[in-house]
Amino acid sequence: MSIDNYKLTSMEEPTDEVLSQLMREAAEDAKQKRAEATARFFGQLKHESQKISTAWQ
Repeated sequence: MSIDNYKLTSMEEPTDEVLSQLMREAAEDAKQKRAEATARFFGQLKHESQKISTAWQ
């Protein structure tokens, strides 16, 4: 069994290697999404603070 032909809905248990690879890929995806969300959050925060700063001038 390989990661290419394993389906999570399968009644068959994944091998340790396949499970390890699935978990590694999930962790990488989560890390990337967290970094993107953090960048969006701080970009929005900066944008809003600039609007407030401009309003006070």
